[in-house]
Amino acid sequence: MRMDQSPPIDAKGRAAKLRATIQHHRYLYHVEDRQEISDEALDSLKKELFDLEEKYPVLVTADSPTQRIAGKPLDKFNKVPHKVAQWSFNDAFGEEDMVAFNERIQRFLEKRAISTEAITFSTELKIDGLKVVVEYKKGVLFQAATRGDGKVGEDVTAHIKTIESIPLRLTKDIDCIVEGEVYLPKRQFERINKEQKKKRGIIYANPRNLAAGSIRQLDPQVTAERKLEVFVYDLSQTNSEVPKTQISELNLLKELGFKVNPHFEHQNNIQEVIAYWKKWQKKNMMKLLRYL
Repeated sequence: MRMDQSPPIDAKGRAAKLRATIQHHRYLYHVEDRQEISDEALDSLKKELFDLEEKYPVLVTADSPTQRIAGKPLDKFNKVPHKVAQWSFNDAFGEEDMVAFNERIQRFLEKRAISTEAITFSTELKIDGLKVVVEYKKGVLFQAATRGDGKVGEDVTAHIKTIESIPLRLTKDIDCIVEGEVYLPKRQFERINKEQKKKRGIIYANPRNLAAGSIRQLDPQVTAERKLEVFVYDLSQTNSEVPKTQISELNLLKELGFKVNPHFEHQNNIQEVIAYWKKWQKKNMMKLLRYL
């Protein structure tokens, strides 16, 4: 039952404490990949917060864990112009392409009289999913959109909020735009297909298509049930200090509360980049991953 009375001070404090505690355990589980309390204990904290907010609606905040799932389906997806143009990656299919890339970088720098002796690289795994662009204002999730054509995407804010690895509030009250890849973990892909088989439904071909289709469901509740994840890999705009390297940027993203792919490494030269690529081509290495 919803009531309009003002909440007592202890209720305000308890709600704030619950939000912070739930956010702490979200970070541990989805970013650090570890757990301090049971799922049942966490559910109990969420239920307590929900009940407090139900009794005192004024306690509801935009970053509350109870606000992850919207109350009703959308009628349609609205178009959103990107504040930062969204580019796509160039592909490299083997050693020759990587060596050629390194040579292009060298020529580019030499033309500008910049030393090429200290060129190093950051390597990380490419996730096969759906790119999303997420904006935060004063540390609170404001809007999320698909890549679209690079200039205009679709507003999927309600859907991205359902993904637990996306923080509703950052650890710093900054304005920023980040980019990441929505993907479906292997165990969830297998779970969904198993459920589909039981009810003689459609068997999905691969996690990528299912992840993309899950984001484009008009009902965010359906998206939430798919249990998607997001790896964030780029800080494309911010009103705070900009990291000078990709490695420091990934570390900052993790510090802000985002899940980043743990397999990023610093490489001293293109030969080390190739060695990293060869290592992850091995089937025994790929089996270690929880995604495809």
